[in-house]
Amino acid sequence: MSKPEDKLPDDAAIKAYIDGCEKPPKLRDIARYFSLSAGARPALRARLHAIATEETSQFSAADDASDLPEIVLIEITKIDRDGTGFAVIAGQTGEGQPIIEILPDNKNRRALKRGSRCLARVKAGADGLRGSIMRILPSQKTRSFGRVFRSTQPKGRFKEQQGEWMLEPADKGGRRPLPLLTSEQEIEEDFLVEAELIKNRRGQPAARILRILGPVGEPDTLTALAIAEFDLPHYFSDEMLEHAQAASLPDSDERDDIRNIPLVTIDGEDAKDFDDAVFAEPAADGGWRLIIAIADVAYYVGENSALDTEARRRGNSVYLPGTVIPMLPEALSNGLCSLRPKEDRACLAVEIFIDAKGKKISHKFLRGLMRSTARLTYTQVQQVIDGLQDEGDLNLPAGTLHHLIVVFSILKKARDKRGALNLDLAEKRIIMDEDGRPAEVSLRRQLPANQLIEEMMILANICAAETLEAGRHLCVFRIHDQPDPEKMDHLRELAEALDILFAKGQVITPHRFNQVIEAAAGTSSQEAVNDAILRCQARAIYSLDNAGHYGLGLTRYAHFTSPIRRYADLLVHRRLIVACKLGDEPVTLEREAAEEICRHISESEQTAAKAERRTIARLSASLMETQLDSLMDVTITGVTHAGLFAVIAGGIAEGFVSRTTLPDDFYELDDKQVSLTGMYSGWRFSVGETITCRLTGASVVSGDINLRWHSGGSQGSPSASRKKHKKRPFSGKSGKGRRRR
Repeated sequence: MSKPEDKLPDDAAIKAYIDGCEKPPKLRDIARYFSLSAGARPALRARLHAIATEETSQFSAADDASDLPEIVLIEITKIDRDGTGFAVIAGQTGEGQPIIEILPDNKNRRALKRGSRCLARVKAGADGLRGSIMRILPSQKTRSFGRVFRSTQPKGRFKEQQGEWMLEPADKGGRRPLPLLTSEQEIEEDFLVEAELIKNRRGQPAARILRILGPVGEPDTLTALAIAEFDLPHYFSDEMLEHAQAASLPDSDERDDIRNIPLVTIDGEDAKDFDDAVFAEPAADGGWRLIIAIADVAYYVGENSALDTEARRRGNSVYLPGTVIPMLPEALSNGLCSLRPKEDRACLAVEIFIDAKGKKISHKFLRGLMRSTARLTYTQVQQVIDGLQDEGDLNLPAGTLHHLIVVFSILKKARDKRGALNLDLAEKRIIMDEDGRPAEVSLRRQLPANQLIEEMMILANICAAETLEAGRHLCVFRIHDQPDPEKMDHLRELAEALDILFAKGQVITPHRFNQVIEAAAGTSSQEAVNDAILRCQARAIYSLDNAGHYGLGLTRYAHFTSPIRRYADLLVHRRLIVACKLGDEPVTLEREAAEEICRHISESEQTAAKAERRTIARLSASLMETQLDSLMDVTITGVTHAGLFAVIAGGIAEGFVSRTTLPDDFYELDDKQVSLTGMYSGWRFSVGETITCRLTGASVVSGDINLRWHSGGSQGSPSASRKKHKKRPFSGKSGKGRRRR
């Protein structure tokens, strides 16, 4: 809460401070400047909003645009392909609204998105209004997505009108349905729509349909929902497609010819874009010679070309179940830039020499022409590792795969020695049938075959970062900071509750995390422990300033190995070509612009991950719908006052067990937040326990899965706090609490 001495400065002082800042100040910067406590920040935030709103409200569409106040609250309506934004004054409606052009800049801010509300300085110029962003405000939701249905509830207060059209929001967490106002578009039940959030005549929340995405049951509708919900760019202009189609192989005379080297690609069964190939052979000194070849995307995508601008805007390919939204047109991503077997391909390769213990002796980059010997899958390679078949069964030259397996074992030992983080988390995959509909959920853990390629790619990425840093060239580093100490408290409490040593005051290294992971391995708490460790970690981002990679235990690291699907890798390729004098393509990107790109692609990566998670959750819920009212064993992964989070069948889906479905009692969350205990009955539900629940609901729209407790848990002595608390805590049957029967 705010302190008595906190007093907000007047509007003039706030404006003067903001005007004097070289870059948009954050809320904490303003609070620190005026010596305001953390408790005063909500009031300060409201004051900032009021300043913008009060000044903007004095202007109407009928006024002269040149009379706009200097500081204006705007809303971004469009982002052009070159990064230019277009905005209108927030809250103003009607024809004749002045359009404000927001030019790309390099200030230290988040990337703009459609719908962003911002404080901006606006000035009138010869070509119209132009604005510069001062601050991006917390997002105000103006759109919603969801399923259209007719209400069956009787009329009454706080209940939907029977027979009225309603919108079931797609937000996770079971938000209350919204009434749909009349629309010119024809409404059909069980269709997914994009809607505008508005108020009805009584001032209550409502929605109006903007566009129809399709029926819930169709395979492509959830993909369309993710694209709309996360504003994912998903089409290429005719110019870009024509440019990609016209691409051709470079002249072999200008490149190192490595087509005689038996390079192989190793990917998943459903992969179509093969952007890396590997080779290993013994070296004369007892070490190993490695070649890691990567598709030469920089040759086909020139800096500042139409393809480059679009790739930068996308930031990365987005992998949704059953489909891919590529960063580059398929003529490149699945064609000339994909290292298909038995076909000549342009590549940027690195030749690496390591000793018998995995220490890198030297490396050299080259620009070549290669020809993949074979396209292998992780399953095939794993079968060779397990001795179920030999490389000869795959028609490979002698040693091709066995040499790679030996090198992997050497690199793996070196990785373990330096102490890289080894999280054991299963990857959830949706298996589609021939019609593109979800058939089952598959849990895949990393096998040695996956790790083989991962270790080779990490080594190549290290070489890229070292080369650029040594030559003092601009480098887009992949950095991963140390865990936030405040996030460690829950992990310590969980470890203590599970009798795993994790004392306070220790310097927490990846090796220490690995010890905790090993202690929980094979127990019912394994998933909860791995998830808690993951939540402790900082978010890996792209940056021009090298801060090292904590999770990998590396002092320098960059992404180099996937330029088909990551824009960061393409930037690294261009700099390596300059640094190693491998081509004469111009590279003009300056540091300030590169910093903005790093922020943008870090955000686009997170957006892609969210879109994938949400789509997987929705498809998982659609599969669980067929098992409604079934009993199933679930493992508790988290507890709150509201109930229990649990994974179903080892992790194929996540559900929530409401506190109101537990045995009748007043439940208390323990200090370590790892168990709920009944104050009178002694019922206890703890992280890691397996209980039996009934599946009561599964929403395809939100991905929510609701469970009702049936049996399981432990019953011991009543909660010790029964004697201490005068006030009753949360009840199992009512949020307000009711007397024990």
